[in-house]
Amino acid sequence: MFTSILTGSAAAVETSAILICLLTSLVCGLIVSSVYGRCGKTTKGFLITIALLPAVVQMIILMVNGNLGVGVAVAGSFSLVRFRSLPGKASDILVLFLVMGLGLCTGMGYVTFALACAVILSGVYFLYAKLPVMESDPLYRHLRITIPEDLEYTDVFRDIFAEYTKKVSLESVRTVNLGTMYQVNYEIELKDEALEKKMIDAIRVRNGNLNVISGKVPTAAAEL
Repeated sequence: MFTSILTGSAAAVETSAILICLLTSLVCGLIVSSVYGRCGKTTKGFLITIALLPAVVQMIILMVNGNLGVGVAVAGSFSLVRFRSLPGKASDILVLFLVMGLGLCTGMGYVTFALACAVILSGVYFLYAKLPVMESDPLYRHLRITIPEDLEYTDVFRDIFAEYTKKVSLESVRTVNLGTMYQVNYEIELKDEALEKKMIDAIRVRNGNLNVISGKVPTAAAEL
């Protein structure tokens, strides 16, 4: 398992060994991509990226003659391009590091080790994703409320939160619309999921029917 099938410099490596590593990279990427696609909502493009990234990393490692430091630096900079303009989920970053690691293994010739890691770690991820204990609290919400600048946000919704929530935390406040309005962000825990609409309606009456966003993901990510 810990024996490399690649020996010598990149120029001296046999074509058959390179093809075995490439095939292993594609299989590992397909395993991780298939499992990740079954564990949550994501885009087809990202799943294809996961499936092909091990082969790309392997190619980079081979081209730098097995210099692991140079290969990691180059492959890492490429893989993080996705997150420069789009906030990535923690699971997205995790799976990118996983497939990069698999590509490093195959690029160094440890194909058996790469396959074993792909199967075991994908299986563990699938298990964790399906365990009820790992699920987020269904009553937890990120709440963003837009209010006029003349409304005192610190106390205006206190009675509404006391009626409909168990916990509430003011996370951030910012001005919008050239300073004529505020956007106030809360993290709350509802008393009853069925009462969410009533809470939002009560808030809309208080804030002049301006925007109210409630979701299980951060409101900044929900806008994208």
